[in-house]
Amino acid sequence: MDAADIAAGRERWQKRYDDARKRDADFTTLSGTSLDPVYGPAPGDTVTDFERIAWPGEFPYTRGLYPTGYRGRTWTIRQFAGFGNAQQTNERYKMILAAGGGGLSVAFDMPTLMGRDSDDPQSLGEVGHCGVAIDSAADMDVLFDGINLQDVTTSMTISGPAVPVFVMYLVAAERQGADLSKLDGTLQTDIFKEYIAQKEWLFAPEPHLRLIGDLMEYCAREIPRYKPLSVSGYHIREAGSTAAQELAYTLADGFGYVELGLSRGLDVNTFAPGLSFFFDAHVDFFEEIAKFRAARRIWARHLRDEYGATSEKALWLKFHTQTAGVSLTAQQPVNNVVRTAVEALAAVLGGTNSLHTNALDETLALPTDESAEIALRTQQVLMEETGVTNVADPLGGSWYVEALTDRIEAEAEEIFARIRDLGHDGTMTSGILRGIEDGWFTANIAEAAFTYQQALEKNEKRIVGVNVHTGTVAKDLEILRVSHEVEVAQKRELGERKADRDPVRVQQALTRLVEAARTDENMIPAMLDAARAEATLGEICGVLKDEWGIYREPARF
Repeated sequence: MDAADIAAGRERWQKRYDDARKRDADFTTLSGTSLDPVYGPAPGDTVTDFERIAWPGEFPYTRGLYPTGYRGRTWTIRQFAGFGNAQQTNERYKMILAAGGGGLSVAFDMPTLMGRDSDDPQSLGEVGHCGVAIDSAADMDVLFDGINLQDVTTSMTISGPAVPVFVMYLVAAERQGADLSKLDGTLQTDIFKEYIAQKEWLFAPEPHLRLIGDLMEYCAREIPRYKPLSVSGYHIREAGSTAAQELAYTLADGFGYVELGLSRGLDVNTFAPGLSFFFDAHVDFFEEIAKFRAARRIWARHLRDEYGATSEKALWLKFHTQTAGVSLTAQQPVNNVVRTAVEALAAVLGGTNSLHTNALDETLALPTDESAEIALRTQQVLMEETGVTNVADPLGGSWYVEALTDRIEAEAEEIFARIRDLGHDGTMTSGILRGIEDGWFTANIAEAAFTYQQALEKNEKRIVGVNVHTGTVAKDLEILRVSHEVEVAQKRELGERKADRDPVRVQQALTRLVEAARTDENMIPAMLDAARAEATLGEICGVLKDEWGIYREPARF
């Protein structure tokens, strides 16, 4: 790009920056030096391929979605939390909000993630242990008691039974008197990554995609601010993938959901802004920054050139980031504070829209109040003390960062081509489904994880406290333990709730839900009625399992 084009781009950026809303804040260094809101080529410079870098807020959004960067709005501090019963988690949420958290992110226990009630025999010993137990809409009432759902954004990390859990959230909001059309938040709902990495599915892919399509239609029509899909690379990376695999598999899944929306006759400019993304921030600082920058660029180009999006918001890749749980160590766990801070800084310099920082003790147990506060304060130190919010994309133009961004993008494009080749019709969806069926994704992730483990065992890769600098004076941590009484009390309350409800109304609602499943009718209204009648998660998922069957992954050796 020649000097004239670069100068014209700067003028475009300046106009958009001047017109944008900015925070009332001090944008100087610690020493008092005034800073420009963005830095780029000097006047008169010619830069090869500058259009790939461009200016913040300008296609292809390598440098961020907004001309102001974090001068306009900082990232949302969204701490992931959930343990025990709804009352205990409600108390943790109020603590997070009171301490400066900007949104809620719900962690569910394993029975809930698998669509089972707390009194299911297969739930024994798991209730409340890795998240909060939710059996029906009444639990949602308690979970958000005293928290106005119309005023706070709520993210829910669940995929297999995401839709019935979401309608229970809607019922809780109704009971608060909320205007449902004004609810804002994100539901994960990403079933592709379950087959690829996390393995928390209920049905075969086709019924899950049916539910997701219904949810996309319903939210686009009734709850336009709510994002019904958060396409998740986090669990792919936690399973052992490389950064390029995480990026490519995640965006491929996103393209698959775009194809789903288009197959439903939805306007890509209407539904694409409702797709958000969820990435892992690992400990390799610059690789992670490059990954986030490449993600925005790839998404914008593909949405425009392949899927026909024309509105700016449809081209925007908005993403939440969580620091890497898999990078935390049980050995010398206080070191995890440092790892988390580095990973969080990479997410911020990569332009994340919201962020969760892991607690130092999460490799051992659920976070204590103290460790959860340290995790929250880690973000606040970055936001308030380090100056990283002063300049949009401060690493833009770095030879190393730009080269690494280009390399990860090229690796991702090679993977996209291989996925499309797996399918029978050239679509991303067909390739994904074939890759799931053949175990292609899981095999590649396993190979990457094995290669890394070999490097660790040969000391070619080093982890402090694990295979280098192993001596310590640290003492054992006090960890959070969820009492068995939580499960006993949850089962007792669930039994009482079932006894108090109208059994005829419940059965009629479940029957109506199955009838809707046998047609092309959108299933969300029928599922809402079931939740209003206090049908449980296990009952709703159970009648759909009876109708659609249960998916079992083929054995592979």
